[in-house]
Amino acid sequence: MKRQNLQFAVSVGVAVAVAISCVWVIEAKHRSRQLFVELEALKRERDRLQVDWGRLQLEQSTWGTHARVESLAREHLRLERPVANGVVVVAEPGP
Repeated sequence: MKRQNLQFAVSVGVAVAVAISCVWVIEAKHRSRQLFVELEALKRERDRLQVDWGRLQLEQSTWGTHARVESLAREHLRLERPVANGVVVVAEPGP
């Protein structure tokens, strides 16, 4: 009788351990899938941001060209290039 009770207790313990292990594996698999979906979404966002960054760098280089700045200075600020004899160079005083 005692041997049967011991075998039953061991069988129940093993069954409980297997059930807990199954639940843990299912939970780990589910979490893994969630993290993979999140990773893919972050990769798509990274790619989108890289495209935006490239576009913005191109736009910045276009807006900052010397010709454009000079054109804006002439048209909007009415600035003109000084004549050669109108430029005075001041030397930095020595020690």
